Amino acid sequence: MRVSTILKKCLRNKNFILGSSMVGLMVLLMVVGFFYMPYDPNAMDTENALQFFSLKHPLGTDQFGRDVLSRIMEGTRVSFLVGALTVVFGLLVGGAIGSLAGYYGGKVDEVIMKLIDTQMAFPGILLALMLIAVFGNSIQNLILALGVMSIPRFARISRSGFIKYRDAEFIKAARSRGAGDGRIIFLHILPNIVPELIVTSSLGFAGAVMSEAGLSYLGLGIQPPTPSFGKMLSEAQGEILKAGWYVLVPALAITLLVMGFNLIGDALQEVTEHGR
Repeated sequence: MRVSTILKKCLRNKNFILGSSMVGLMVLLMVVGFFYMPYDPNAMDTENALQFFSLKHPLGTDQFGRDVLSRIMEGTRVSFLVGALTVVFGLLVGGAIGSLAGYYGGKVDEVIMKLIDTQMAFPGILLALMLIAVFGNSIQNLILALGVMSIPRFARISRSGFIKYRDAEFIKAARSRGAGDGRIIFLHILPNIVPELIVTSSLGFAGAVMSEAGLSYLGLGIQPPTPSFGKMLSEAQGEILKAGWYVLVPALAITLLVMGFNLIGDALQEVTEHGR
């Protein structure tokens, strides 16, 4: 199924429309933040700490008097950066590994899948914690850890797609015309599994955002003063009795991003499966 056909069907899918609206709102916040930021996200004003929503501070202020809207806008950039780079890492590495396993089969497939199964034996978050403990706590190492976590997901999807198409009639015809492995992989098989990879990327993005928020909540992800939804949620927890509304703001931001990308992924999966 062509990508244009998938997009047309998605635009008639309620889950896709709802998910796109959620993600679109967060994208709008991020884009606006590149051109206009109400306040410095890290500027403190303790005299105006834990202020409720107002015209001056539309989403209030935190326990240090920092503008919550500005921190949400900055935190959205961080979430999109982590999510996007995690997906790109998993797609490139996992997709390449899965492609080799699925296309060549035999010993290559056996060795690669044993390595993938070994990695999957470790809980993803535990593996991320181990990598962060070894390489240190930074946004680069966080992305690396989450990227490594995502490799099996992309590898399995890519492998199953290559196994499905490697012996198809159009592949045999391409071989008979003298097409080499590279041409067959990139021009004949890979385009046919793009829809599955898009679905996996959408769900993987949601998973990366959620994992980053969880690690930051525990103090093992994005480090202060860089705003992070997970860290903001952790800080807000201590003020829940004084300003219960504060905890809702980062929680809502996480919900919009994670649920939005999950709805988009579910819609894409539904559309691609019905198109087979």
